[in-house]
Amino acid sequence: MLLVATPPAWTAQAVERFDEVLVDHAHCEKKAAAHALSMLVAFPQVPGLPRAMARLAREEAGHLGQVLALLEKRGLFLGRDTGDPYAQALQAQVRQPARERLLDRLLISALIEARSEERLRLLAEALPDAELRDFYARLAASEAGHHRLFLRLARNSGGGDFQPRLDALLAVEARLIRELPVRPAIH
Repeated sequence: MLLVATPPAWTAQAVERFDEVLVDHAHCEKKAAAHALSMLVAFPQVPGLPRAMARLAREEAGHLGQVLALLEKRGLFLGRDTGDPYAQALQAQVRQPARERLLDRLLISALIEARSEERLRLLAEALPDAELRDFYARLAASEAGHHRLFLRLARNSGGGDFQPRLDALLAVEARLIRELPVRPAIH
């Protein structure tokens, strides 16, 4: 679905500076769990969304626990979240009328999950440690499921401009991948 692939320089840097990527990954999982809960709070009236977001928050919190265990095993600390310019730039695209806001938040969530799936899969293919490769392959498959969940919810949200809005956000996402500097982070 994504219009551009992650540049090869990202994979090389992510493997070389994996400890930094791992810390960022923990922050991503933390934010994903919190985001799912915020969607539940913001849109409790949308059929199927509250239960789906409760399940997603639980799954993302489980991933956070697994990544935190890896941090501890490697003698690393979570530290402060330095922010994610990629996700922040996508979130800035959210329109404010309620119906449009719901569609945009769901579509942006789908894009973030799709990019996460791609990058976790790249880690699964490139990391030298077999245990880490297996771990990231499992997480990549999970992210693909989250991407499909958000797309399904967006399609069913009643926003009549689903495809044109998805196309517009895909173009923004592609521009961000081309323009933002490569850094040792999931996004």
